[in-house]
Amino acid sequence: MTVMGIRNIGLFGHASSGKTTIADAFLFLAGANSRFGKVSDKTSVFDCEQEEIDRGFSLNLGLATFIYKELNINLIDTPGYSDFIGEALSGIEAIDCAVLVIDATSGVEVGTERFLQEIEKKKLPVIFFINKLKKENADYFNILSTLKEITKKGIVPFTIPIGEAGTFSGVADVVKNKAFMAEGKEAEIPAELKEKVVQYQDRLIEAAADTDEKLMNKYVEGEKIELSECIEVLKRGVASGSVAICLAGDALDLIGINSLIDVVVEFIPAARMRPDFEIDGKKLKRQDDSPFVGYVFKTVVEPHLGEINYMKVMSGKVQSGDIMNNTTKSTEEKVNQIYLIKGKDKTEVNQLTSGMIGGFVKLKNTQTGDTLTSADIKGILPAIDFPAPSISMAVVPKAMGDEEKISNGLARLHDEDPTFTFSYDPEVKQLIISGLGELHLDTVLLRLKRKYGVSVELTKPKIKYRETVTKKSEAQGKYKKQTGGHGQYGDCWLRVEPLERGAGIEFAEEIFGGAIPSRYIPSVEKGVREALEQGYLAGYPFTDMKVTVFDGSYHPVDSSDIAFKIAASMAIKSSAEKGNVVLLEPINEVEVYVPETFMGDVIGDLNSRRGKIVGMEAVGKIQKVKALVPAAEMYKYSTSLRSMTQGRGYFNMKFHHYEEVPREITKRIVEELKKADK
Repeated sequence: MTVMGIRNIGLFGHASSGKTTIADAFLFLAGANSRFGKVSDKTSVFDCEQEEIDRGFSLNLGLATFIYKELNINLIDTPGYSDFIGEALSGIEAIDCAVLVIDATSGVEVGTERFLQEIEKKKLPVIFFINKLKKENADYFNILSTLKEITKKGIVPFTIPIGEAGTFSGVADVVKNKAFMAEGKEAEIPAELKEKVVQYQDRLIEAAADTDEKLMNKYVEGEKIELSECIEVLKRGVASGSVAICLAGDALDLIGINSLIDVVVEFIPAARMRPDFEIDGKKLKRQDDSPFVGYVFKTVVEPHLGEINYMKVMSGKVQSGDIMNNTTKSTEEKVNQIYLIKGKDKTEVNQLTSGMIGGFVKLKNTQTGDTLTSADIKGILPAIDFPAPSISMAVVPKAMGDEEKISNGLARLHDEDPTFTFSYDPEVKQLIISGLGELHLDTVLLRLKRKYGVSVELTKPKIKYRETVTKKSEAQGKYKKQTGGHGQYGDCWLRVEPLERGAGIEFAEEIFGGAIPSRYIPSVEKGVREALEQGYLAGYPFTDMKVTVFDGSYHPVDSSDIAFKIAASMAIKSSAEKGNVVLLEPINEVEVYVPETFMGDVIGDLNSRRGKIVGMEAVGKIQKVKALVPAAEMYKYSTSLRSMTQGRGYFNMKFHHYEEVPREITKRIVEELKKADK
């Protein structure tokens, strides 16, 4: 395939900002699709999985590769819901420029800032596209001023709206000094807008002068600067990340999309012009004559083809029949079929060159985040920093005998989505699935049923309570049994005392004068540890305590390992019966990110969950609330948070420590367990 250049761009933004509509509009107006696919009509090129079609929003990364004006364009669309941030993080690895989409009625939302932070970490060029300007309460200029508060980049508007809300009909292009209406039809700039266009042309010139010494000197000396002199300067500013272009539009009415396409073609750096990258201690240029390095940023599973690994060629070339090194797994892979992807459609090609993106099938040991190289490169590129799962649910098969099919299906789904994990927990005897929210897990189970033909029921995961002691005590355990012939005899005294949280179980011995022969001490320890695993109050394992064997007696004939093991167990029970045992519950550290408007509701809700607020801080325009909350109180929290914040909040959660359960709640837990055992 002969192309003049490559552009890899991705669409990011808060949920429902219109990313997929922009992506479909882009394809249609660039001539890569014969019709304007729409999410609402279930005809989108990008939302092509059944779950996306049914729900009406993106759940996966979508990819479309096509040729436009002799450019190879790889357009990536990503979900906006925080449950699917893993898809967006995968997309960021593949692109050379990010288009950050903002709903003109909602403004800069939590997701907007979150994606911007991730994109800026990678030092990627950014375009802002303010969408849905035809809706009531749309305010382009207010959002423009807000953008300047959340990024250090110089924001340069290239288009401004003609009309507002119901009267919005097109955009005035500040650079081309022309108006563009629906489908990019050219028109004259309305007379009432010409003065504002001149003002924004002056701002554009100032922005260019800020980044170029030659232009700055002309500006300071009062010399006239032509717009044409600023174009190359702004291109360099976009490439370096000091400048971000801002565009206006309404994708549903095909307004402003042609301007976006033109900016991608004219201002976005070609894939091969991006800075060199480092691997194996070497800096490599993103050129065809460099050694081959590829990076797998996404894996999908299709019924007929199996796993398809989406790979970006970072440098060099790769073709069918080549042998690649998977340096992440220390294995070799043979290149079989290579496809260019456009939604569901695939076009087989023989070769990919530097900067291109394609789907590789039948790779044996390759997954998302793996680096593939030619023989002379041994290093690996950094893995994607996916967020840890924040919620867990237990699953139960609906049909007996489906356990293996479920496990195999979940394993394949994890390959597609590393933010989803699963494991069997022997302590609670449940199969636990974990993800970034209830919507995330619901989607996983829908795919499990559709792709692998097995159904499960979700149930509440059991809480891993623990038991411990609150004061020091001593107790004797004496086991004596005569059965004719040799009997059984073991006698030990144990001292039990509390330790600090997180210390676990400590065993010690302070036997003097051979009260218990040393050969029986391991049996005492084994009896102690086994008894502590059984708990006392509610059957949960003990923790954070020290047990010391300090005295006892033995019989030269009847004593045995089993007798001392039983005696130790009896001493632990005797100590517990003295009433100093309490229940501990896991406490999670929760970080909630919300607009300030919802702070009161969020804090009130956390308090009602027995949470302790430990900090609040502003993160850009967003507020972060940090709290310590019992794990038992966080069941289905993501659904509650979405409802409380109208979908504008997200949270992270991880285990923090164990803490004593209030007495009245302990009583309730013990009673519930007794009922369950009956």
